[in-house]
Amino acid sequence: MSRFLRPMQQETDTGTLKISVESALRDVPVEGAKVEISYSGDPDSTVAELSTDSSGQTETITLEAPPLEYSLSPGEVQPYAEYTFRVSAEGFETITVSGAEILSGELALQDIRLRPLRAQETPDVVVIPAHTLYGSYSPKIAEAEVKPVSQTGEIVLSRVVVPEFIVVHDGSPRDTTATDYYIRYKDYIKNVASCEIYSTWPRAALEANILAIMSFTLNRVYTEWYRNKGFDFTITSSTAFDHKWIYGRNIYESISEVVDNLFDNYLSRPNVKQPILTQYCDGNRVVCPNWMSQWGSKNLADQGYSAIEILRYYYGDSIYVNSAEAVSGVPASWPGYNLTIGSSGEPVRQIQEQLNAISNNYPLIPKIATDGIFGPATENAVKVFQQVFGLTQDGIVGRRTWYKIQDIYVGVTRIAELNP
Repeated sequence: MSRFLRPMQQETDTGTLKISVESALRDVPVEGAKVEISYSGDPDSTVAELSTDSSGQTETITLEAPPLEYSLSPGEVQPYAEYTFRVSAEGFETITVSGAEILSGELALQDIRLRPLRAQETPDVVVIPAHTLYGSYSPKIAEAEVKPVSQTGEIVLSRVVVPEFIVVHDGSPRDTTATDYYIRYKDYIKNVASCEIYSTWPRAALEANILAIMSFTLNRVYTEWYRNKGFDFTITSSTAFDHKWIYGRNIYESISEVVDNLFDNYLSRPNVKQPILTQYCDGNRVVCPNWMSQWGSKNLADQGYSAIEILRYYYGDSIYVNSAEAVSGVPASWPGYNLTIGSSGEPVRQIQEQLNAISNNYPLIPKIATDGIFGPATENAVKVFQQVFGLTQDGIVGRRTWYKIQDIYVGVTRIAELNP
């Protein structure tokens, strides 16, 4: 029996889950890891046992979840089921993740990083707290949406750049006991969005909220907000100051896809260089005039509003979507057009070289000629890459696939540099 609240024994829906396991030391996939899945309310009752393939991934499994409608309007009933994962592999510490959230009709993605086995090291246990729309969290402390930058000693970047990594302080700013985490920017945004909105919402609502999250985050980056105050981090996980970020939580494919397509965007106003600090609240338990309401954004999306129309409804008609001047940590930006059968030139050659490097760690991806010609062999290698990393398997290197190849390539080449 499922462990989420189910009034009057209503029928359940289902969601899906895929788990990826890699080594925390070397960022390489762990083959043959054992994954035991149970209800968080009854961790001794295993509902499934899986193992990882050569890419460190499990098959996609179907799990019970509450009815879809629970996540589509505010309510007292928890709209997601909670599961516990126990992951073990030879030569690694066992890790337990408790409270992973499965939503109706959504593909949940869980990344697991296993630490190498060492004597007298305590087992790794991750406990995921409640979603911000369901649990109780501190409301945001209001701030000006545009920060003054003329104060003596103010540190401000010269241009808007999407960072490769940000440092997340897992607590309030002055909590000296909180851990700092070095997180890839896109992974941070995906985590926050999975914490603060439901992936079951219409795409326009997802896009509006994710744009607000990214603009807020890039404002912190651009103004060096916390470093200017003497701290050594970029942002916090405190909802009173920033956004909720949870170490080790699962994300959702629908949110991941939106972030991958929008990650270099932010919100601007005319004659304001810095990204706008776009604050919001849930609009149900907390009301925030002049800010975006999360539940309100969902209702507007239901009425057919686009993402920019939702944002202008709350932040005014002068708000618009801007693009960062640069993206850090990628060998090359997307060329601006899809690579497919018949394409040729340096972008194709670059992708071929990168896929070959990635295949050293992910052997399912076949080696291909680096001739700069996008033929059937390159198309097949792209399809296998897309299969391994959960992308649409169309064999086309569009914007999302391009940047995913860049991300994975940077990761595997760093591994090679550390292990000559």
